[in-house]
Amino acid sequence: MIDEIQVRNLALIKQASLVPAPGLTVLTGETGAGKTALLSALKLLMGVRADKDFVRDGEQSLEVSGRFFGLANAEGPDGDEEASDELVATRRVSSDGRSRVTLDGRMASVRELAARVASTIDLCGQHEQQQLMKPTAHVRMLDAWAGEAVAVPQNAYKQAFSQAKAAAEELDHVLNAGAASSAKLDEARFTLERIDAVGPREGEYEELSARLARAEHAEALALAANRAHEALGGDEGAIDLLNSAIAALDEGGRFDADLSALADSLREAGFVLEDVARSARDYRDSVEFDPEALEQDQERMSALQGLLRAYGPRMVDVLAARDEAADLVSAVDDAAERERAARKKVDAAEQKLALAAQALDQARRTAAPQFAEQVTAQMSRLEMGGAELLCEVRPLPRESWTQAGPSEVEFLFRPGAGMQARPLARIASGGEVSRVMLAIKVVLGQADSVDTLVFDEVDAGVGGSTAVALADVLVDLARTHQVIVVTHLAQVAVRGNAHYTVNKVAGTDGKPQTNLQQLSAEQRPAEIARMLSGDATQASLAHAREMLEAAARA
Repeated sequence: MIDEIQVRNLALIKQASLVPAPGLTVLTGETGAGKTALLSALKLLMGVRADKDFVRDGEQSLEVSGRFFGLANAEGPDGDEEASDELVATRRVSSDGRSRVTLDGRMASVRELAARVASTIDLCGQHEQQQLMKPTAHVRMLDAWAGEAVAVPQNAYKQAFSQAKAAAEELDHVLNAGAASSAKLDEARFTLERIDAVGPREGEYEELSARLARAEHAEALALAANRAHEALGGDEGAIDLLNSAIAALDEGGRFDADLSALADSLREAGFVLEDVARSARDYRDSVEFDPEALEQDQERMSALQGLLRAYGPRMVDVLAARDEAADLVSAVDDAAERERAARKKVDAAEQKLALAAQALDQARRTAAPQFAEQVTAQMSRLEMGGAELLCEVRPLPRESWTQAGPSEVEFLFRPGAGMQARPLARIASGGEVSRVMLAIKVVLGQADSVDTLVFDEVDAGVGGSTAVALADVLVDLARTHQVIVVTHLAQVAVRGNAHYTVNKVAGTDGKPQTNLQQLSAEQRPAEIARMLSGDATQASLAHAREMLEAAARA
């Protein structure tokens, strides 16, 4: 929902602020006063492509800002739902055509702006039927109105559609693998045979590297351990010398306890030296030099390194290459069996999809005439001369099925009894399309995902009792949506919860500019009188007050 829009230096607008009501807001004024510029400002906030010609003559840039509420379900900049339901968006367009966007003070792209705002607003002008003129949107409108009656079979269809797509992709993979070129197949067989001839196992390369490092230096390792053992435990080694020192200290300790303490310290050190000496001896004895085993390990390492050079750099890459080659060879060697299994899976998925498609189509075919009947009833309120809306559900060939369904849904328009129904976009006039959109929006009610509806020229060619009916329908719509209407009808203007006038005046710089003013209760009769008779006469003022009083009582 739009809380406020501020506009600066856009076309004829020098500066303006619009605070729409939660219900119905009306914009009135003479033709050419600048109402279109206000709609352009709203388009910029919806992410429509900017035009440098929008910038007011003599200015460097324009700026449009909007504060919106109720956007908690709109996607945030990272694709996540925003926790806050308030958004402040600003878009600046310079005279060279460059556009800059900020969302809540953070720099953003025009794409992010459109994602956050555009989905919550629908512009319903004669040339901007964003939803109604797109048959792809008709199915969404029907589904939204039908609610759970369509949602349940639709979810089942989507799941079945995804499973059928996955099964078809698997079959394509099997067929493509089976049709692999002979050169590619020969390469895969060679790879598989070469790697299997060596037969590497996970972790073997690391284990072999450690074993070779010890085996190749066995003699040096044994000599080092032996020297250490002899230096510690051999004749006249460190342990013997330590024991001599302990004996000397013990002799002196008979006369001085301090020497006894030193002797005890040396004994503790002796335990450590004895442990090290034993360990060095054991290590020396464990070292074995087996020239034949060393040669075998070296040959094995050479074979593994050859695989690493060809398919590495890591052994895990070698094993992955082996699996890929084995898969291709298996796909060809076992092509018939794998194809049979894949086709069986596709057949089962298609059968399941066909049943889900039938259920979804049935639900939509049941809902379509009921939806069309209710829309036609609203069109009748708008006195559209016996025109009807038909909702046609047409089956599509299997190859044209999508996630949206197995059929296409399109709204058809019949101008009058006995006349042929044709696609709405091809037969209805601009004003008729706007009123059909109005009727649909009323029927959708709270099921409609759009928060704000903006109607421009919805009253084109309307007068008399139709104008009153149009006003009644707009008021009904404003119970479930925020509605902004650009209107020339007094019957509509008097029903607004907020009333703005748009006038063109001479600016202080001598250039014409648009003045946007919210009318107070005291100011509204004069504007309604102007809309009724072109001038605020006593008679038209009296009539205007009567209309406003009647609207207040309604």
